[in-house]
Amino acid sequence: MTGIPPVAGRPGRPRRRPDALLEDKSYDSNPNREELRKHRTLPVISRKGTPNIKGLGKLRYVVEQTFALLHQFKRLAVRWERRTELHNAFVSLACGLICWRRLKKHRS
Repeated sequence: MTGIPPVAGRPGRPRRRPDALLEDKSYDSNPNREELRKHRTLPVISRKGTPNIKGLGKLRYVVEQTFALLHQFKRLAVRWERRTELHNAFVSLACGLICWRRLKKHRS
């Protein structure tokens, strides 16, 4: 939690942590929930063996769609780089290409 950059938003002093964290059922454990609450972050996690939280799928879809778009780039789907700064550079480049393609598609 300490490695999270400031959250952009309203004017003033930027927040250092998110209000809530959306997780899937694989993160459903009491230690995970307690750690988030200790950092004053609301855990939004469906319990294992219960139906999903209503509306959580719409929010998770954005995350899953982003991963799908990034995995179109083979170099990101299978990580070849050992150095994190190189991998982060390729992720940034891929995000820029995805945005450029989307803007180009909407203009035509």
